[in-house]
Amino acid sequence: MNPIRRHELTNDQWQRLAPLLPPQRCPVGRPAHDHRTMLNGMLWIDRTGAPWRDLPDRYGKWQTVYSRFRRWREAGLWDRILVALQRDAADADELDGDLAMIDGTNIRAHHHAAGAKKGAMTSHWAAAAGGGGANSTS
Repeated sequence: MNPIRRHELTNDQWQRLAPLLPPQRCPVGRPAHDHRTMLNGMLWIDRTGAPWRDLPDRYGKWQTVYSRFRRWREAGLWDRILVALQRDAADADELDGDLAMIDGTNIRAHHHAAGAKKGAMTSHWAAAAGGGGANSTS
């Protein structure tokens, strides 16, 4: 087996996650790719921020890894894993509720996305136009 790379699951992490994943497909027909390899590929994408197409070959075809990621997302697997890991951490008194969050990003929407009236001028442009409405001559 290849050595564990710094961004891949450790053996302890894998032993914790493996029971939470769906059963590996039976060995009839084309062999299924190993869940651990697929999950490590997903983690590589997450940690590097690279496009799926740039996934290193050691994780398999990017389409296969992405397809499994998408299927697991649509099946709600990621939510169930998060709940299980949080429950275990809380049971072991390792979860600090003040620090447990997924994302706190705020992005300011453009004024058009915030329900501004169509054709309304912003205060900056209204001042430059003399404060009046749209002018036209026939």
